[in-house]
Amino acid sequence: MKLGTILVRVPSRVKMGKIIKVLSLTKHPMNTGLVKNPKTGKIIPMWIINKVDIYYDKKLITTCHYGTGIAANPFLAFYLKADKKAPLEFVMYDTHHNIYKKTVMINVV
Repeated sequence: MKLGTILVRVPSRVKMGKIIKVLSLTKHPMNTGLVKNPKTGKIIPMWIINKVDIYYDKKLITTCHYGTGIAANPFLAFYLKADKKAPLEFVMYDTHHNIYKKTVMINVV
């Protein structure tokens, strides 16, 4: 899996108004800046995802702020009321100024 890959799991079809569970997993090392490289003895610089914005139908529905206490390959789970067929977009920012994005469609029937 490539660095910054975001995997998202949502139901393929949802009834209007149903509350669904959304799961995501992001490939990222999440280095805390507190660990030494065993070969060189030098501190491995901090490199973490520090902010996640989630949009449903292009409207911001939540923002998550991560710190150094989050493990590598962070997992995120939340519930969403599926009230329309619309895209669900994840935008993640890290401390090296990289931006990772993933969009999935919430298919309401």
